[in-house]
Amino acid sequence: MSIILCIETGTEVCSVSLSKDNQVIAIRESSEPQAHAHSLAVFIDELLASNNLTAADLSVVAVSEGPGSYTGLRIGVSTAKGICFGSKLPMIAIGSLAALVQGALGQVKDQGALYCPMIDARRMEVYTALYNAKGEKQTDVEALIIDEKSFASELERNVIYFFGNGAGKCADVITHPNARFIDVKASAANMVPIALNMLSAEVFVDVAYYEPFYLKDFVVTKSKKNLLGL
Repeated sequence: MSIILCIETGTEVCSVSLSKDNQVIAIRESSEPQAHAHSLAVFIDELLASNNLTAADLSVVAVSEGPGSYTGLRIGVSTAKGICFGSKLPMIAIGSLAALVQGALGQVKDQGALYCPMIDARRMEVYTALYNAKGEKQTDVEALIIDEKSFASELERNVIYFFGNGAGKCADVITHPNARFIDVKASAANMVPIALNMLSAEVFVDVAYYEPFYLKDFVVTKSKKNLLGL
């Protein structure tokens, strides 16, 4: 039996799940501000305690690798590393977009369609890629500024499902009849099928040296109040 702790912190959602084989047995989630910093460790402790487990009972820790929130990813990866170091566990890194696709495939059974997860990258930019109905990536992950021409050629040939926390702002721009917008949020539960396959294949990362996939450099913004000296 495989017991997997999944940690998803790549978006505004702080999500932790515990699974036995392919069955999610417990989950804790919050979208409250700063939930990653305040709640992640608490959620993990609660899940383990409520199921009479310790970190040493885990088979592996899976963490969202990004792209996504710089701060959220760092908190998630740092927490996962701490657990793995402390209990000598292997660690799996799962693409945040690929995990979103698993959530969409749980809702939609359209074998001929393409699936386009979108993670908000501010303004009209999203982190995205295209996947097929098997969850296989068809295009490279990129930071894309969305306009009325985005995915135009693909939409001429395929129905595309758009989802994730970056999709809502694109619905008024991507108006092709083959565009479908569905509600799929980031969740650690979506990571479980991928984590199970990677555990079986022993696709682990180096706990000591692993860094999240940020895609873009972190940019520090300053408050206008501070600039004005107020």
